[in-house]
Amino acid sequence: MPIDVELSAEVKNFELKENAKDSSTEPNPACETAKEHFLKANNAKGEFVRVASTFRNFVRADPAAEFPAEAGRYHLYISLACPWACRTYFYLKAKGLDNAISKSVVHWKIGGGESWAFKPEAEKRCDADTVNGKSFLRDIYLMQDPEFNGRITVPVLFDKKTRRIVNNDSSEIIRMLNSEFNAFCETEEHRKVDFYPEDLRASIDEWNELVYHNVNNGVYKAGFATSQEAYEAAVEKLFENLDKLEQQLSKTRYLTGSRFTEADVRLFVTLARFDLVYVGHFKCNKRRIMDYPNLWAYTREIHQMPGIEETVDRFHIEHHYQESHLQINPYGIVADGPELDFKAAHGRDTQFAT
Repeated sequence: MPIDVELSAEVKNFELKENAKDSSTEPNPACETAKEHFLKANNAKGEFVRVASTFRNFVRADPAAEFPAEAGRYHLYISLACPWACRTYFYLKAKGLDNAISKSVVHWKIGGGESWAFKPEAEKRCDADTVNGKSFLRDIYLMQDPEFNGRITVPVLFDKKTRRIVNNDSSEIIRMLNSEFNAFCETEEHRKVDFYPEDLRASIDEWNELVYHNVNNGVYKAGFATSQEAYEAAVEKLFENLDKLEQQLSKTRYLTGSRFTEADVRLFVTLARFDLVYVGHFKCNKRRIMDYPNLWAYTREIHQMPGIEETVDRFHIEHHYQESHLQINPYGIVADGPELDFKAAHGRDTQFAT
């Protein structure tokens, strides 16, 4: 439930000005469209270069912190299509924080010169902005900075009390959800879940580095390449590292060994989307994840963990990528297939039984 806060005179005055401009119903030329951003993000060689996140504050389990952890104070804006945003949704489910941190799911399609939108009437699992009453996510960014002219991204962790964006970097938000909100987990079992244990941090960080550059971002480097050379280099790196991951997962149940960690979450969100959209839409088609026995079984195992199926929405994934990226798929035609069975027995438990 949203917490009750007294708005400052400054915030009230800003809202009056913002409402007078009616910014939620007209395109804002200052903010980039998805197409403009991705075209601008390529360098002279045609290589896709991801832009760093803008807001980097941190919630702490400390009442004296600038952003102290409190139940009901924070709100997540996410997309069910976006792998980066779904890292945070994964943590909400796995840490039992659904009742402590509220969320809004944006509409799956970006188009018409706009950013992520709130269209609760349009499709299943698309929400209204229940916190700020906006029509577009860009208006949340403009509340923070009326001169903001960068890329509008998910996830966004928003503070309902100060009405500020805390952070829009998924790797930092999941660290907060892992450790700073333990007092508000639903059960003691949820509270004990630690995806970044101290004794495995060096190994987790090492896997994160490999997976981020070559797999998580690797599929985007291939898909958004604007030269043949950039595409071929990205695809070569991608499959070279998928081969390494397949080899590792033939020896250990999870990336760092017998314990499921942050490194596995960060890999899973890409693997879950790979055969659905990256093989065809992003031309990452040398092999499918289904062609890797260990990677595919590993993906199914994670998908079958309690609550995680809810974080993988095939409709949002397929329609977002193929209808939003018109520079890649000009007619917005959504492919029919592939046939995937995430519920098939994975056998990882017996394969690595001790």
